[in-house]
Amino acid sequence: MPANEALRVCLEVARLFERLEIPYVVGGSLASSLHGIPRSTNDADLAAELREKDVRLLVQALEGRYYVDEDRVRDAITRKASFNVIELATMFKVDIFVLGSGPLDQEELARRKRFTLPESGDEIDIASAEDTILQKLHWYRLGRGVSDRQWQDLLGVLQVQGHRLDRNYLKHGAELLGVQDLLERALREGGLEGESGRRAGNDAGPPEP
Repeated sequence: MPANEALRVCLEVARLFERLEIPYVVGGSLASSLHGIPRSTNDADLAAELREKDVRLLVQALEGRYYVDEDRVRDAITRKASFNVIELATMFKVDIFVLGSGPLDQEELARRKRFTLPESGDEIDIASAEDTILQKLHWYRLGRGVSDRQWQDLLGVLQVQGHRLDRNYLKHGAELLGVQDLLERALREGGLEGESGRRAGNDAGPPEP
């Protein structure tokens, strides 16, 4: 699906979370497209602090326009796993990950960015550029290093964000996720190997959106 259509569906779901006051963060290929090089995607990833008390209201808000299985939602909350919702008109899928099981879950939520979409002016909470890179590295490793799309996505973020990245946080996160070697490789391929860590906004251009 084109990136603008994927954003439309994801934005609609995000608005439901906001209306129900459920903290969320958009990650995956949508986040890497906004921080790096845009591309089409077949689904969207959204992580949220979902609790049992939220389930009925969330399902009611989604029903009609989306397919959602309430039992799977409850099971995902119990196991700190994921479930999906599917827009019936387009069959576009949004994967919802329940926060709580990963070593960087709370940091990712705390560091999320309020991003203004350039064409519509709508706002949405997306993972920081650093967390987007780390999650892409994590999924690349889980996929045994065969996903060229994951690798190109994270390289795109590295190349676009460059010196604005918090290199200390990247190193810290890579150690927690066990992907230090992949981070070093990505920095080499992205042309950032050996540069000192700097936080966003020092002297390398405007701050990250």
